Amino acid sequence: MPKNTFPFFNINIKVQQLIFAILILVCISGLISPPLALLLGLVAANILGNPFLRFNAKAINVLLQLSVIGLGFGMNVNSALSAGKMGFLFTVASIFSTLLLGFFLGRWLKIDSKISHLVSCGTAICGGSAIAAIAPVIQSDEKQTSVALGVIFILNSIALFLFPAIGHWLHLTQQEFGLWCAIAIHDTSSVVGAANKYGPEALQIATTVKLARALWIIPVALITTTVFKNKSSKIKIPYFIAFFILAMILNTYVPQTAMVAPYLVAMAKIGLTITLFLIGAGLSHTVLKSVGTKPLVQGVLLWVFIAIAALLSILYFI
Repeated sequence: MPKNTFPFFNINIKVQQLIFAILILVCISGLISPPLALLLGLVAANILGNPFLRFNAKAINVLLQLSVIGLGFGMNVNSALSAGKMGFLFTVASIFSTLLLGFFLGRWLKIDSKISHLVSCGTAICGGSAIAAIAPVIQSDEKQTSVALGVIFILNSIALFLFPAIGHWLHLTQQEFGLWCAIAIHDTSSVVGAANKYGPEALQIATTVKLARALWIIPVALITTTVFKNKSSKIKIPYFIAFFILAMILNTYVPQTAMVAPYLVAMAKIGLTITLFLIGAGLSHTVLKSVGTKPLVQGVLLWVFIAIAALLSILYFI
């Protein structure tokens, strides 16, 4: 990500760190929802600057993975398998149609091929995680990766507020909304945040389908090595999904887990709130400016396509 700046106030770095520490404590307290935490991080980064920006990406990655694993202790294996089967065909169809459309949009808009592919993969699979996995495979440079991440994070931030509102407006059931946001929202953090706001059943379906979707990073990365003629890069596999599955198994089949499961789920939701705060805190005006118009247009068009196609499929074919 581009370096952050402090556009409004020239505050001592220790004061900035203290303010950010207080804001993180507010997130831990449970006084604010995940969407508000993201908005709080966005406002703080653009008014004060983010004194921890160099640690942001790593902290987001670790916290999100731990939060997802923790949420597994609130889920049932049988329900998860049912949700996974329901979302499989939608997952396959949406991933490959989005990648194909992304390719043609990139050509039409004359976008750098690597940026176009990263935006397409981020939209089709699982946002920033997919971009982080595909970037070394295509050997994209820092600017190309940053532009793609910027597009995804901007749209993720909007989705966190927009999707629950649309879901309520259309009177979607929790099952319908969980499946829809798992397919149509890019990043796992925003999927879980939006579904958690909608209801517990939506959260379970959305998390399961989204993590099953994330496994498609592997075949897409293998296809990418062929398309970009690069066989030397290693593929980054999301191993934390195995721990999420283990957590579900323990919660379903080991009765003693019930003693600690509610506390682990509560901690996971706090971790998700902090994660979204940090995502917002990474969206400084410098990052927003670096994205550029054409990649953002591509990202929006792909997002609108997958959101409408998934919604119509869910409403008329389930």
